[in-house]
Amino acid sequence: MDSASPPEGAAAIAELCAAHGATLVRLDRPGLSAARNAGVAAAGARWAAFLDDDAVPAPGWSAAMHARLATLPPDIAVLGGRIVPAWEAPLPEWWPQMWRGILTIVEWDGAGRVGDPGLPPGIEPYGANIAYRIDALTRAGGFPEELGRIGSHLLSGEEQFVTLSLAARGLHAFYDGAAIVHHSIQAPRLTPQWLLPRVYWQGASDAVVARRLGRGLVTRLRALRMTLRNLPRMPALREDAASTARIMARCRALYALGYLRGAYGAVGSGGD
Repeated sequence: MDSASPPEGAAAIAELCAAHGATLVRLDRPGLSAARNAGVAAAGARWAAFLDDDAVPAPGWSAAMHARLATLPPDIAVLGGRIVPAWEAPLPEWWPQMWRGILTIVEWDGAGRVGDPGLPPGIEPYGANIAYRIDALTRAGGFPEELGRIGSHLLSGEEQFVTLSLAARGLHAFYDGAAIVHHSIQAPRLTPQWLLPRVYWQGASDAVVARRLGRGLVTRLRALRMTLRNLPRMPALREDAASTARIMARCRALYALGYLRGAYGAVGSGGD
């Protein structure tokens, strides 16, 4: 997929595809979800697998995905795999442990149906290493194009929305740690300047996803409760200290503000 790359980049992508015998689908407008939907429409297989542009499959990734897909029951429509960090710099000591996952890291080496009691907390598919059954994805309406990265716009949650929509239809997700990708964690991401806005937009994304799933009233009430609960932390937003406690306070406050924005329709769209 080439989603509206500038001419120089588009030429390089076309040359790379030609060199490897890959089919190139190009869109004239940017947008991650739009690109994925176009790729799914052009695919002729039963499943479509997706990687992020900063994720590199480990040797054996394709074989592991195919082996697992061959064993999945009909009620599985999503398959996720392990996402191992490739650090450009060490994770800072101040980084809150609960926000490590926002770097898109999933390191468990086991396998199982997502949501089963035997899986560790937080194990679920992420877009850096994920596959969808195309017929199920199409019936669910594909990826909502107002969600997902568009240039520097940080609203996301398109994979979460699709996975939850499929679950509402009785179709579930499976995780297999044998399918591994290495995810580049660039040094500029390991800073408060990256983490804090990323957390804010995670809050906005989570609220928009909930609204699109028809939970508008519940989402708005949660946003108000969260904002009130975090009012004492709001002064921390003016601080620059990079200690775990202060960064954590700022993250909680910013997540609440982002969730409030998404819950009341300032970004995205969705039903109530």
